[in-house]
Amino acid sequence: MCAHVLVAEDDEMQAELIRRSLLAEGHTATVVHDGRAALDAARRFAPDLVVLDLMLPVIDGFGVCRVLRADDDIPVLMLTARSTEDDILLGLELGADDYMTKPYSPRELMARIRTVLRRSGRVPADRREDPVVHAAGLSVDPVRHEVRCDSAPVECTPAEFEILLAMVGEAERVFSRRQLLEITRGTDRASTERAVDVHIMNLRKKIEADPRRPARLLTVFGVGYKLSGGR
Repeated sequence: MCAHVLVAEDDEMQAELIRRSLLAEGHTATVVHDGRAALDAARRFAPDLVVLDLMLPVIDGFGVCRVLRADDDIPVLMLTARSTEDDILLGLELGADDYMTKPYSPRELMARIRTVLRRSGRVPADRREDPVVHAAGLSVDPVRHEVRCDSAPVECTPAEFEILLAMVGEAERVFSRRQLLEITRGTDRASTERAVDVHIMNLRKKIEADPRRPARLLTVFGVGYKLSGGR
């Protein structure tokens, strides 16, 4: 899912690291270093998502988030070095979609960005006509947040949905537990690699004719899991 992301971060080294990570993911990025520039860029470019540091000069992140929420519904992912509950709750009350505390892993940040974009329903122009992905008898709709298996609806938890969306989008690719953990981090912050195994087990109960002998969601021993069955 390629998107235009506005990065508002006053630490230039951190901003450049985020920009490079976004480009590596196939996104485009606009970088600014203060709150007023962030608001100007948001109005000018109408980005798909804003990565917003709370400790911005001129106008802080709280002020930027407040104005963004009054003007538009652009998704916001907050970055904060202050992990106090009051700061986080205030940011969420102002309308932020997710938050990360510093220091953070760039890979985890990219996973969180993917999750927020999917939840927001903001998809690139070349996928707006048909955002549904299909493989192995499964269809996953990231806009309506729906899963079907052989045309029958499947009820999934948020973490299960994110796993299926990633695996259906890249059928036959082997995902390690660590990769699946990063995919689910935005929906299940307490998740562990062992929890990934539980998600897979539960998904097999929902999409396999015989969960004990899976034909779709396969284990690749010593590596992880893959979705098999073609598109």
